[in-house]
Amino acid sequence: MEEIVVASWNEFVALSAALDGWAFRGQQDARWPLQTSLSRYLHAYVPDKASWRLREERAIRIFRRKAHNYLDNPAVLDNALRCLALMQHHGAPTRLLDFTKSPFVAVFFALERATRDAAIHALNTPRLWMAAPRGQPGMDRNGIDPRLSGNFARLFLPNTNAIIWIGEPTEMDRRLVAQSGTLVVPGMVDKPLDDILGHYADSGTLLKKIVLPIGVREEAMKALYRMNITNATLFPDLDGLARSIGMELEMEWPGIAGGGTGGDL
Repeated sequence: MEEIVVASWNEFVALSAALDGWAFRGQQDARWPLQTSLSRYLHAYVPDKASWRLREERAIRIFRRKAHNYLDNPAVLDNALRCLALMQHHGAPTRLLDFTKSPFVAVFFALERATRDAAIHALNTPRLWMAAPRGQPGMDRNGIDPRLSGNFARLFLPNTNAIIWIGEPTEMDRRLVAQSGTLVVPGMVDKPLDDILGHYADSGTLLKKIVLPIGVREEAMKALYRMNITNATLFPDLDGLARSIGMELEMEWPGIAGGGTGGDL
């Protein structure tokens, strides 16, 4: 994995322009590995890796058995990727990694609550579209598509295949649309994404880590605010609006510094 440390917001903007078509994930601490929420949970609380598959299967089964009570269309639970996306959306640990097609959305998630250097992980999706693990040409994106019946249970649940799939469910929810989101599904939950990509035959750079020093946060957040990239737009519901108020506390407008009310600003 190639690592780049940018010195300014403008340097990041220029760098992101050269990564056209890539997918991005922001993490608020540059030291964090690129792991799924399921990986972090199992590593922390379930030392017996031999039981991980059964535990993941059981978690999905329990969710499917009970979630229909809260859904207008329970049929979304039938497809593995749509079910996992729904679990992820509502806070369950899953093997999905949320990425976005917008580098600026990724920066927002990296810097909004950052208190130290953050990072953007950039995934070379144009090359990964046709790439496959060494010696396994049939395991390209089309061959491992978890949206196809049986593929998730056969190729991903065993946790033995060094593969990743990137894409979206056949039907996307409002948050995924608002965030220009895409999903990465790794075939192994005991390894970070960069380790899995090391098994791929492609000779090009498949993953870059762009470190954002905490010193660029103020300028970056002001630029994102001007782009209308806030919690209110990325999470189009009342929760998102409420979360966006924190960002409003940081913004400076005429009248605030002078002690005025600021009107409707």
